[in-house]
Amino acid sequence: MAKKRPQTKAERPQIADGEIPVVGAREPCPCGSGRRYKACHGRAAAHAVTELVHRPFEGLPHECDWVALRELVPAATVELPLKGGLPEGVPSVTLATVLPMAWPALRRDDGSVLLGLQNDTASGDISRDLADTLQQALAAAPGTPVQGRRAPAGGPRLQDLLDPEGAFEPVVHPGFEFWVPDAENATAEVTASLERANAAAIPTVKLTGVDAAYWCETPEKNHLRWVMPHPEEQLLDALARLHAAGASSLGEGTRLVGSFRAHGLTVPVWDLPSGVGAEDVEKPAAEFAERLAAALATDAPLTPDERRARGGLTNRQVTLS
Repeated sequence: MAKKRPQTKAERPQIADGEIPVVGAREPCPCGSGRRYKACHGRAAAHAVTELVHRPFEGLPHECDWVALRELVPAATVELPLKGGLPEGVPSVTLATVLPMAWPALRRDDGSVLLGLQNDTASGDISRDLADTLQQALAAAPGTPVQGRRAPAGGPRLQDLLDPEGAFEPVVHPGFEFWVPDAENATAEVTASLERANAAAIPTVKLTGVDAAYWCETPEKNHLRWVMPHPEEQLLDALARLHAAGASSLGEGTRLVGSFRAHGLTVPVWDLPSGVGAEDVEKPAAEFAERLAAALATDAPLTPDERRARGGLTNRQVTLS
């Protein structure tokens, strides 16, 4: 029998990881490994897309307000400054809590862009998904809503597109009339969506004396929900010190009832009597901020009373995201 000739494998070109294109999951990986893309470089790409980013707004100015607008505030808008300025034909870019029909974004007839914040996102990185939607909106034809999609794993994030030196000044609205610059010519679908949204909106006011604190009104009682930037364990210790000392309230009839986590930050919540409005808690909130700063600066071990207070706050803590 003739001897089999030894087979020689052709040398495959070496491709750097950053140069490997995206192909179908079952296609051969372009790196030349001989494996399917999903089992080779596609695995890392899929992981990058689905991995949860716990603080998606970290590094953006006013991170606490980003979290509040995402989770707490029904109707609000913010003008967004872009790095390098606005593209030609785009007079403004505005972040909105919600858009009609839950559109991820909208390019209006005048070329301006509205970017929705409270939409479901396709990946674990809200910032990357929003940045991808924003880029689509900037390139869309005027008068066009933009649909969401799964952002490329290596695509930019909001931190890459927004001017870090620009102002971030949320404007809280009583309803969603900002959706419709010309209400008389709105479609029946948009008008119906507007009516439903207005009926469901909880009255909300942003406090002016402290950062990222939002008063809201409900039928039974009012609340103050305050997004704070401090590390969670340090903040819970400080709140426990104040709670044990009887200094955690915002005045007569008010009570710190617990907190929740949202996008990597902690949000303490106070119950307020139904007659207490936003203007009534401006001064008490500013005074509480001073007491909290002093408590945060304390590194002494917690006393037994403070540990019990901390346990109560921790047991009432929930995670929204």
